[in-house]
Formats: sequence, C-alpha cells, structure tokens
Amino acid sequence: MYMNRHGRWRVIRFIPFVVLIMVLVAALVMQLWNWLLPELFGLHSISLAQAFGLLVLSKILFGGWRAGGHRWFSHGGHGVWGRMTDEEREKFREKFRGRCWHGDEHDQKPNDPSAT
Repeated sequence: MYMNRHGRWRVIRFIPFVVLIMVLVAALVMQLWNWLLPELFGLHSISLAQAFGLLVLSKILFGGWRAGGHRWFSHGGHGVWGRMTDEEREKFREKFRGRCWHGDEHDQKPNDPSAT
C-alpha cells in the first residue's frame, strides 16, 4: 500500500503516544497490584515489566481490550446469540430460566411466585 510522506509522518508521530498509553496502563496495573494483592493475598510486589507482561497474558487468555466488550449475546448478528435461530434462542431461554436469568417482566407467568 502506498503511503505518502505525510502519512508516514503521522504514523511516526502516533507511535510515542501508543507507547505512552501502554506504559501508563502498565503502571496503573502495577500500582493496583502492589497496593492490593500483597496485603490481601500475601503475594509479592511486581515491576513495571511484569505488569506489562500481565496485561499481555490477560489479552491472550481473555481476548479483551476491544470496544463494546464481549459480543456473545449481541443482537446485531455477531457472536453465538446472533447466529442462533429463534427456536434455538427460545430453547436456550427455557433451559436457563430460573437458574441465572429471570427473564423480562412480560415473560413471567401471572401466578409465578418469582414474578414479585
């Protein structure tokens, strides 16, 4: 892809800001870790490099940092929920109703004691 001289300069100017944000986030993780975890769980303090490694590890394990959060239940056609048919969604709702999801108020039966 062709990038003119101004485009290259824009990328070069953007790199220090990215590095600065990464260092600030790693410093925040380090400060929070060193403030809370040694006191609560008896863990050792960590360095800035270890905090950055912890961020990278969390990215690998949990795949975070994208805008909008996890899209498992997205209604826009993304994720598992968006690929389910209406019958599969209803079957899913019936399976988990009363376990961890109470449903909408209009889904409750009038004589249902959990509707109060």
